[in-house]
Amino acid sequence: MKNWREFTVKVRILGDPVLRKKAQPVTDFAQVRAILEEFKMTMYAEDGVGLAAPQVGISLRFFGMDDGSGFKMIVNPEIIEHSDDKELGEEGCLSIPGVFADVWRYKWVRVRYQDEHGVYHEELLEGYPARIFQHEYDHLDGVLFIDHLDTKTRTALAQQLKKIMEERKKEMTK
Repeated sequence: MKNWREFTVKVRILGDPVLRKKAQPVTDFAQVRAILEEFKMTMYAEDGVGLAAPQVGISLRFFGMDDGSGFKMIVNPEIIEHSDDKELGEEGCLSIPGVFADVWRYKWVRVRYQDEHGVYHEELLEGYPARIFQHEYDHLDGVLFIDHLDTKTRTALAQQLKKIMEERKKEMTK
């Protein structure tokens, strides 16, 4: 058997235009199923708890997540209701390597989505699963967790973010 890391795709890094585009709805579920294993292996190889399609260069509305209860493919998600109050929690992102910051997120969200077969699901997510869902959902609208940071925190991270973008530019010119 080949090393499972050989079945992964490259994660797009801050500065890649696909990360800032609003993704299109999935209509061909066979397309999602065709890349499911590679997608899942990429998320785990990068030690992620979530991975959105735009992060691997696919501008479609789906993501994978694992909150500790197993991998789930989330397709065409919607947040249909959320708590009034938010909680602060640390987040990082595979597309912004090495950067971590506290982000305010809704304490709970009621969500509707389809799985990789097109079957609809509705769930109430609280705490950590709700945070992962909201983070990955943002990717589908071209929003990164750093967009939720206050000015002081963004300013403190500015040099680190600039360095990541410069390294990405070097990679692109190779």
